[in-house]
Amino acid sequence: MLALGVVAFVAWKIFFAPRALDLGQAYPAPRIAYPKLDGGTFHISDLRGHVIFLDFYASWCEPCRLEAPLVSQYAKAHPNVVVVPIDVGEPAKVAAYYARRLHLQDVVLDPTSSSQGFFQVEGFPTIVVIDPQGRIRATWSGFNPAIELAMAHAEKKLSN
Repeated sequence: MLALGVVAFVAWKIFFAPRALDLGQAYPAPRIAYPKLDGGTFHISDLRGHVIFLDFYASWCEPCRLEAPLVSQYAKAHPNVVVVPIDVGEPAKVAAYYARRLHLQDVVLDPTSSSQGFFQVEGFPTIVVIDPQGRIRATWSGFNPAIELAMAHAEKKLSN
């Protein structure tokens, strides 16, 4: 019975939870400003009109190390979406080392971990899906080996 429960949870986590993009559950993304690792400031409002995936992670998070290459690969293959890796709660030097090591592009810093309150980030990795109108449509927490499929589904559904 326990094994069946585990299989059901994994199936839900990988195939069903990421497909829940219900407009009735949507709410406006907060107006935040985070520093970019390479300089400048990141504002979600600057990306209005695009499907946005905010990828919250920390360098000490092992599942993040597994998922980051999958998310980066999706971003490179789908230039119509915006994927923003956000390093949470770490100094810029640590974030820069991690970003170089994993070949992450356009990294944003959340040094005070404010994203945990603004975006309900309860664990890592967490991906927040924002539609072209600036509404949060989903929050996916935890490692998902099929994250590229979930992102493709969200892009297709929200781009229409």
